[in-house]
Amino acid sequence: MLISKIKKLTADYLTETIGYRAHIHANPELSFEEFETSKFIQSQLTNWGIPFQIMGNTGVVVLLTGEKATSEKVIALRADIDALPIQEISDKPYKSTVSGVMHACGHDVHTASLLTCIKILNECKADFAGSIKFIFQPAEEKLPGGASVLIKEGVLKNPVPHHILGQHVMPLIEVGKVGFRNGKYMASTDELYFTVKGKGGHGAMPHLNIDPVLIAAQIIIALQQVVSRVANPKTPSVLSIGKVIANGATNVIPNEVKMEGTFRTLDETWRAAAKIKIQEIAQGIAQSMGGTCDIEIKNGYPFLVNEENTTNITRIAAEEYLGKEQVVELDIWMAAEDFAYYSQEVPACFYRLGTRNESKGITASVHTPNFDIDESALNIGPGLMAYAAIKLLES
Repeated sequence: MLISKIKKLTADYLTETIGYRAHIHANPELSFEEFETSKFIQSQLTNWGIPFQIMGNTGVVVLLTGEKATSEKVIALRADIDALPIQEISDKPYKSTVSGVMHACGHDVHTASLLTCIKILNECKADFAGSIKFIFQPAEEKLPGGASVLIKEGVLKNPVPHHILGQHVMPLIEVGKVGFRNGKYMASTDELYFTVKGKGGHGAMPHLNIDPVLIAAQIIIALQQVVSRVANPKTPSVLSIGKVIANGATNVIPNEVKMEGTFRTLDETWRAAAKIKIQEIAQGIAQSMGGTCDIEIKNGYPFLVNEENTTNITRIAAEEYLGKEQVVELDIWMAAEDFAYYSQEVPACFYRLGTRNESKGITASVHTPNFDIDESALNIGPGLMAYAAIKLLES
């Protein structure tokens, strides 16, 4: 039986998978700088005699074709390979050896899982028809996103995938479980940069100044109306200002204030309209108070949508592989993912691999300095992807 075969191979390779993850975790590299990580992936593939293609400088793409029968169907599987600029807090033997850089979002898990998935499917070529494209993608964590770069270079061509899967760790889900959601799942993301200009001076003589700190404060408060009073309440939206620099003193009003934030939503029409509204509010308030506000909006990733048919087939595959009780429903997640670019081009499913284990104290969120996983998740991730890919080829 195919499931038994894949589970056995996954278990047989578990020690190796854990080793891949440990090596990658100990040697993290930032977005668009993943040269050694790419070389490590390439070295494993070379050892297995599997050809590959380099894309986006550090991306690695593999194509395996089944031997069961002739088929033009193609499935793509994607893993991201970059790390984050975070100083790790850990005493684990595989902790980061690079100061200020760590795999705090599980991309080491994704890469290790996809490597083992290739090894499994390479041994199962007689069990499927069609082709499977494996994408080791750089720079998920940094605009413009490695996915957009690879797409421009043709990663979704020659051959064109009929479906694409992405598997991502989820520390809110217990290890052993996986999560799915049909339809819109993750938000678009745009970066907001404000420079509020006024006229600085002595804090004791505010009537002689144009206070950019006060203007900035009014802008921050007013911008919340974009979500609370302008957005359709049925459309999830988030506007957050996370950085404010007013470099004055206790008795010094500065000439300008810098602010940075993010806007996220799940509707592209509203997304475009909201960015116009953000500029109108900020500039209008600044002008009304005698100052100015320069705004730069960096367009980020689109929203991520899980195509119904692709997701249903993958969910059923997960239920067959793990048992129905191990498959949970996901809620909308207002974080962003550059896998969204693929989902706008190809029928996609982006699902979650549980990594939480409270008994072991493994509960930290992604993007935190003490993030870690229960490594038993590595006994699920590679095999599940392999089985789901074959089921999609058969669909």
